[in-house]
Amino acid sequence: MPFLLGLTGNIACGKSTVGRLLAERYRADYIDADALVHERYAPDTPETTAIARRFGSDLRQADGTIDRRRLGDLVMADPSARRDLERILDPAVRRALTQRIEQAWAPVVVLDAIRLIESGLADRCDAVWVVTCPRAVQVQRLRTSRGFNRAQAEARVDAQPPQDEKIARATTVIENHGSRAELEQHVAAAWARLASSVGQSPGEAIQSPIPDPQSRER
Repeated sequence: MPFLLGLTGNIACGKSTVGRLLAERYRADYIDADALVHERYAPDTPETTAIARRFGSDLRQADGTIDRRRLGDLVMADPSARRDLERILDPAVRRALTQRIEQAWAPVVVLDAIRLIESGLADRCDAVWVVTCPRAVQVQRLRTSRGFNRAQAEARVDAQPPQDEKIARATTVIENHGSRAELEQHVAAAWARLASSVGQSPGEAIQSPIPDPQSRER
């Protein structure tokens, strides 16, 4: 079995940026649980049918997919609706995650999931990294990257469990409120500590970051 590194963090903290960096620079096999969720919103999936039945057929778009932004607005305003959505999606997503882990091609697999801890998936992981940033940074990033107004951004941030609950389960905490270069430094240091703690067990790849092409040009 590969070394399973759980990666999580609340919305707009940058966990997916860290995940992609681990894949590109450190040769990890990166599994994005959010992408697997989005696949369940495709036309004619059992989950799309169940969502339309529970939340309204008008959530189906012209192409048959679910309007994720409208669905997000609904569940952010109603905790019971959010739990219903999780019950619809979780079984299929768990099956897809298990299949991807079994098909892993690298010694280290990064499992990126916003509900890694809440869903119990963290219990399967050999280590858990939590990416954090201040609430104000989360709100600003959502407004900039996704076009939310302040109320929409704040609703999405506040609907999630406090970051402290994730930090309490972390083996490593990565703060991401500065520049991309600072984030890369934090990730490099965390990866080096991970390599030191596990020795050779995840394989040689964990100790061999791919050089940054820009750094070679300087």
